[in-house]
Amino acid sequence: MDVLSYLPFLVWLETDAAKAIGAALAMSVGSIAPALAIGNLVGKAMEALGRNPEARAAIQTNMILGVAFAEAIGIYALLTALIIAFVV
Repeated sequence: MDVLSYLPFLVWLETDAAKAIGAALAMSVGSIAPALAIGNLVGKAMEALGRNPEARAAIQTNMILGVAFAEAIGIYALLTALIIAFVV
């Protein structure tokens, strides 16, 4: 079975429109997980700071590292969207 038999509206799409839709989907789907991860991470860090304010330095360092790693996933999604839009 061909993909076009499931999605017949794709037959009329121009290649530029298909690339724009693919880039938009890559960016939107790829940015959901980092946004949820950063929100969860910062929320848990604030909760930990509320319970143990003396451990601020260790919690803050680990939180910043976690946010940086989660944000890297969002940057990968952006790069994928740019590659789809301009290279493919």
